[in-house]
Amino acid sequence: MDSAQTAETLPGRLSDIATAHPDVPATFWSVSETVGYAELHRRSLVMAAALVRHGVRRGEPVGILCPNAPEFLTALFAVTAAGGAATPLPLPAGARQTDAFPRKLAAITAAARMRTVLVSHRFAGAGALLGACADGQVSALDTAALTETDHPADTALPHITADDLAVVQFTSGSTGNPKGVRLTHRNVLAGLAAIRTGIALDHTDRGGFWLPLFHDMGLFGTLSAILRGIPAHVWSPVAFVKDPARWLAEFAASGSTITAMPNFGYEALLAAVPPEQAGDYDLRRWRIAFNGSEPISHQVVTAFCARFAPAGFAPSTMFGVYGMAEATLAVAFPPLGRGPRFEWVDRTRLADDAVALPISADEPGARAVAGVGAAVAGLRLRVVDLDGRDLPDGGVGEILIQGPSVTDGYLGGDPASATGMFADGWLRTGDLGYLRDGELFVTGRCKDMITVRGVNYYAQDVEHAVRGLDGVYQGRCTAAADRDGADVIALIAETELEGTDAEALAERLRGRVAAELGLAAVEVHLVAPRSIPRTSSGKLQRLAAGQLLARQR
Repeated sequence: MDSAQTAETLPGRLSDIATAHPDVPATFWSVSETVGYAELHRRSLVMAAALVRHGVRRGEPVGILCPNAPEFLTALFAVTAAGGAATPLPLPAGARQTDAFPRKLAAITAAARMRTVLVSHRFAGAGALLGACADGQVSALDTAALTETDHPADTALPHITADDLAVVQFTSGSTGNPKGVRLTHRNVLAGLAAIRTGIALDHTDRGGFWLPLFHDMGLFGTLSAILRGIPAHVWSPVAFVKDPARWLAEFAASGSTITAMPNFGYEALLAAVPPEQAGDYDLRRWRIAFNGSEPISHQVVTAFCARFAPAGFAPSTMFGVYGMAEATLAVAFPPLGRGPRFEWVDRTRLADDAVALPISADEPGARAVAGVGAAVAGLRLRVVDLDGRDLPDGGVGEILIQGPSVTDGYLGGDPASATGMFADGWLRTGDLGYLRDGELFVTGRCKDMITVRGVNYYAQDVEHAVRGLDGVYQGRCTAAADRDGADVIALIAETELEGTDAEALAERLRGRVAAELGLAAVEVHLVAPRSIPRTSSGKLQRLAAGQLLARQR
């Protein structure tokens, strides 16, 4: 056995799983294909040998342009076995993003200095697209062709270690341009171990995921199932978005016990399954419903637990968490068996004084903040003020993290950027939150705090105030600082309304923000449905939305 097969590396761990659980499958519902873990391991070694012959170098980022299908996983394990760094590439989030997709792809391949991209055989013409958008500097290799021959005996796989680069995970870019997070084999396996421990993942479980595999929650959620040796069920994001009710039925039929999605996924299920039909589903086996990657809504969580109680969904299944790609996903998990926890705090004190003052839920200005538990196994976290000093309970500051699953920086980052990224060895997350009796509460992003006329506002508070208004297309709206320098908040909302109806909606939006937040300095911008840029996981991008307005002026 060469060192590529040691348990301290991704291909080594897959080798162990292939031996112990050879016939346990990963099932890809949207393409009607299944692959056992022994076969997945075999295919990955064949592809790895082909990549070595192709000239992939140690630590070299190799792109993976694949849907949620078996070839994505084959490519990921093959790249790492060949000594490269698997770099999942995003796919367009919708038809409106198709035109911008080549530019995004070119930016990522250029930033990664990428020479090779593995392209699914399902993507006709993708190779030509890559060549055009990367000025011919990128070689596109067909995944099917790379697995057609057996592993030649004379193609030796390289010596890799736990500290070799394994994955470059480009962040979704909800507040800025995507950045390539460097993750070693040690980082990834530590992160997966934290997930496994945090939810007591055992061999009675089954994973079921629809998030794109190029997204950190989709990727590491799926890997947590595969590298535990339990069945993994995978759907495409399109299948979920088009018909959430059908996905829920298939999820239940698969016997899956664990899934993961942002808050908007649970909101979509609420919209798709009316109360009178909720009891038609059998959700008694559903054990963990990860809710993360975006703010957790008290309204959505409460409604979801109530709606699906007749189906056997237990409140303790709803598992609000905090994570990020820079920590190989998992940062804070709540205790098992506990239902969702929210704390109601004074919104004004939170924004202006950086203090989470508990108040009654029915008091004016009360805001619900979700508790996401404590740091996962092996990871430490702190909440600090602007001078880096630890804050007492209820003090709002930046969340810092440290541990074996945490990245050492971004791909190609210079020493100056790394210095700003870390504080005395602790990663600066860029997220705001506070601690209460050892539990973390996340209040927002540092960049999402907007100051208007000397008063601070969280962008998500503005959005929450108006999201449910009739006329706002699927609740899609976002708030950002006005880019013209005016002392107002720009509220961008998608709508199908036109003319006087649109004008009336804009007036209702301004009125609701004024009533909820006491904020009159709001400039409303109505745009067509699906106009607001979104991340790979479907989150609306505040920074890009502000730039969209700037281009329209």
